[in-house]
Amino acid sequence: MKQKRKILIIGAGRSASCLIKYLLEKSKVENLHIIIGDKLIESAKNMANNHQNATPITLDIFDEETRRDAIKNADIVISMLPARFHMEVAKDCITYGKSMVTASYVSKEMKDLDKAVKEKGLVFMNEIGLDPGIDHMSAMQVIDRIRDKGGKLLLFESFTGGLVAPESDDNLWNYKFTWNPRNVVIAGQGGAAKFIQEGKYKYIPYHKLFRRTEKFYIDGYGKFEAIANRDSLGYMNEYKLHDILTLYRGTIRRVGFSKAWNIFIQLGMTDDTYIMENSENMSYRDFINSFLPYHPLDSVELKLRSYLKIDQDDILCEKLDELDIFNPNKKMGIKNATPAQLLQRILMDKWTLQADDKDMIVMLHKFGYELKGEKKQIESSTVVIGEDQIYTAMAKTVGLPVAIASLKILNGEITKPGVQIPIAKEVYEPILKELTETGIKFTEKRVIYEGYNPELLKG
Repeated sequence: MKQKRKILIIGAGRSASCLIKYLLEKSKVENLHIIIGDKLIESAKNMANNHQNATPITLDIFDEETRRDAIKNADIVISMLPARFHMEVAKDCITYGKSMVTASYVSKEMKDLDKAVKEKGLVFMNEIGLDPGIDHMSAMQVIDRIRDKGGKLLLFESFTGGLVAPESDDNLWNYKFTWNPRNVVIAGQGGAAKFIQEGKYKYIPYHKLFRRTEKFYIDGYGKFEAIANRDSLGYMNEYKLHDILTLYRGTIRRVGFSKAWNIFIQLGMTDDTYIMENSENMSYRDFINSFLPYHPLDSVELKLRSYLKIDQDDILCEKLDELDIFNPNKKMGIKNATPAQLLQRILMDKWTLQADDKDMIVMLHKFGYELKGEKKQIESSTVVIGEDQIYTAMAKTVGLPVAIASLKILNGEITKPGVQIPIAKEVYEPILKELTETGIKFTEKRVIYEGYNPELLKG
């Protein structure tokens, strides 16, 4: 019998569920054996689900001997670890001549391995999840099509969001955690958002970020808003958009979320740089009061409304009440916590997906271009609804492109060596085609071009 080809998956967290399911479903016809490694053996066992072509193993990324043995015996390696742990895996993959796939952004350290990866003839495919990943592939497909027709790109805007599905949307914020809650709480920090608008470089500092939103509509799903991502300018090089007039990337939320979230920013509750004293004994009410001026008589609610100039009948007050943030009896119970950690503690009470909740991924691209003297615009969008708490929309959109790319590398269909992202036509076309067959497909429509003549702009 022909020896089975071994795919090593390092990390059996929630985002790996659809990845592993896909590969196990392909395992018989593709002659695969899936080794699922995780620090917690129970997580690996749950993902393996007693499948005859799966082996769960205990794999601590810091256990050098175990890690190297697992990589040495694999035919290809998929790292679903947090991005900061990829380098140990990557170096071993070079040592033992194994191609590697991750969903993470290419770090400088990973990029520095490009020469060694090429010398070994290996494929190190990165940014092949959702965002980054599906966003790259779906955007480049349209951009290349426009260029092939002789069109010139004038505008590119791209938005992605992990949200709660409409049937599970039961709070005033129209939001629940579908990914790492910590990343939601500290989103936008670490510098101004940078983008280009009508030929002008624009910057939004963190304290203004959630008050500068872009509104749009997705057919069948209603209105959304987007908050600018920290750095849109990096895509000028990746997508070869050096002459573009408008380049903007953002994170999607339902309309009204950003204005309410701005309350936490203005109070300082998203700060993650210092420890709050006696945090474990602090009540929810104590926490919010810590950021408000002292007054011998006024209530916390009144002080907050006065401090932030919020009307008593404003829905913002209802949104805060819904979080139970003024409760004097609920204790934080976290020692030496930062404001951001304590805010996350409060939000997780209300925004954690329940057993029967479903999540939703929304992605929208806007392409403005000039062709034969005429300005045109295309909007391309996709919406993916999760099945349940295991096979979520997030796990599907992150895991499936990782799985498809890994199998195509293993089968010799993707061969160009080096540290790379999926922006080449020979990479994205077959992957997008298969994603369409799994239900992840984009709908395009032509709309009126939104841009303006930059020569008419002043300032």
